[in-house]
Amino acid sequence: MTTECTQESFAFHHLGRREIIARFDGGNITSDAGGLLLRETERVTGIIGQFAACFTDHRDPDLIEHPAEDLIAQRIYALALGYEDLNDHDDLRHDPLLAVLVGKRDPLGRHRSRERDRGKALAGKSTLNRLELTPVRASSASRYKKITTDRRAIQRLFTELFLQSYQRPPKRIVLDLDATDDPIHGQQSGRFFHGYYKNYCYLPLYIFCGEHLLCARLRPSNIDASAGSVKELERIVAQIRAKWPRVHIVIRGDSGFCREQIMSWCEAHDVDYVLGLAKNERLGAELADELEQARRQFEQTGRAARVFKDFTYQTRESWSRPRRVIGKAEHLAKGANPRFVVTSISADQLEAQSLYEEEYCARGDMENRIKEQQLCLFADRTSAATMRANELRLWFSSAAYTLLAALRRLGLKGTELAKAQCGTIRLKLLKLGAQIRVTVRKVWVSLAESYPQRGIFLQVYEHLRRLCPRPLRC
Repeated sequence: MTTECTQESFAFHHLGRREIIARFDGGNITSDAGGLLLRETERVTGIIGQFAACFTDHRDPDLIEHPAEDLIAQRIYALALGYEDLNDHDDLRHDPLLAVLVGKRDPLGRHRSRERDRGKALAGKSTLNRLELTPVRASSASRYKKITTDRRAIQRLFTELFLQSYQRPPKRIVLDLDATDDPIHGQQSGRFFHGYYKNYCYLPLYIFCGEHLLCARLRPSNIDASAGSVKELERIVAQIRAKWPRVHIVIRGDSGFCREQIMSWCEAHDVDYVLGLAKNERLGAELADELEQARRQFEQTGRAARVFKDFTYQTRESWSRPRRVIGKAEHLAKGANPRFVVTSISADQLEAQSLYEEEYCARGDMENRIKEQQLCLFADRTSAATMRANELRLWFSSAAYTLLAALRRLGLKGTELAKAQCGTIRLKLLKLGAQIRVTVRKVWVSLAESYPQRGIFLQVYEHLRRLCPRPLRC
């Protein structure tokens, strides 16, 4: 005799005379239905497909159910939707909406070859983990981990995606360089204590052009902030000029990148630079009159005062030549606040105040892009034992950022979310409740009628449809 099981119910406080009863009987419900817009963005840009092409799958295709492209897409979509850990995928593998995004023909997993896997259309954490842990020389003869990564191809890909985003070459681009701390709390390889950040961390190097990510490179923290910058610039500038030979390139960075090697390379390769310059006694003496002038202005007006000075400067030993320096003599309520910038841009091209306020200070927006990756897309989840695995995690995060940035650029153009950060886009556009019903011919996604951003969703959909008008075969 079979036992009859009753649905577990949850009784909450009454609403007037009405009882409030909750049950887990709603069928296939997702909270990430806005991810369909990410899938359409991928159809337009091919970001995930191109990223997956940087991997080689040495497994026997007749013995696997999850090709490498599916594993990579699952990882990237999950990061974009806010699922930071591999452990999350043991629950996410049941989600038919994520299976639809990945491209699974059986989104409910009803026809999996093993009975224990049925109802789970996607891969679990153990299968996904092999992406990160495959050794460099893995081949078809390896026992378990057989999906290898072409690391140089991934590095080149981010610049290639930047080039693809333009319909015609721009006249001028600015490449922002910065380093940041990525705190680590275990015994990972490359683990060092950093005196400035006062913790054990990695020191990744980022290069952006506006909102476009061109380089994300994981490094140990026992190095100078600028280490490896010239090598990355050589690669990126050559790749850009191969397609846009006439573009004017400017690099921009704080004083951590004011190094002779970088400046001399720029001067030799027709690249301009605008770099912060650390204060010292000689620079302070050069700006003394302007600092006094700013102080008097502050005392007269009670408001922050700025006076700029344009002069030529050369260090006693480290610089190979004199260079143009802009000094900002500023006086605030807390006292003097001098700052310096060294540049290859001549005074005829851009006068001192405009160069500092409009050109150099604009680099602060890059810090927002780094925060998006670390805080919204989990670029700091570098808890694997090896630097290789952690750098791959950084690249998965970078691919998720690139996909969301493309959604913002192509889909959200002209909407109130056109300048929103990735976390806001996820919260307002992607976290959308829906019921999923799978039939023989269709996947029905019944979106929540009370969704407050319905108008923006429609605008994004129309923008993407105009770029890719035939969704079934686009």
